[in-house]
Amino acid sequence: MSSTVIVMDSETTAPGAEAPGLTEVRFAAPLLGLEHLSRFALVEIDPGSPLLALHSLEDDAVRLLVVDPVEVVAGYAPAFDAVARAAVGLAPGEDGLLFVVVSAGASLEDSTVNLLAPVLVNPETGVAAQVVLTGSTYPLRQPLAV
Repeated sequence: MSSTVIVMDSETTAPGAEAPGLTEVRFAAPLLGLEHLSRFALVEIDPGSPLLALHSLEDDAVRLLVVDPVEVVAGYAPAFDAVARAAVGLAPGEDGLLFVVVSAGASLEDSTVNLLAPVLVNPETGVAAQVVLTGSTYPLRQPLAV
């Protein structure tokens, strides 16, 4: 089974912008609850859908749904400090890819996105980190359907 690897940055208005060479996302620090996993493929779930999956390359049963926040939340603009940027290898002024994790509910109305801890990815290297925005007012569970 082959998957299309696609990525979007926070400036992209249409899903599907490809980043040549990015075939693997590697977390610099473990994800909470998934400490034993660090390597994921970013895969398209359905053409035309903004939803993507971070599919574990180490445990086929693990998949996280993610979405470019531009697709679901107007005005979302988290600030990343130098430590977070350095963790993924981004130099000052260098753009990273931004995703938020989706918690799928029984229906779209029950689904949420985590705006408090977005995933920042270096598009050149695939190194990623889920960054908790300390002191932020962004919610942990923002309804997906608004």
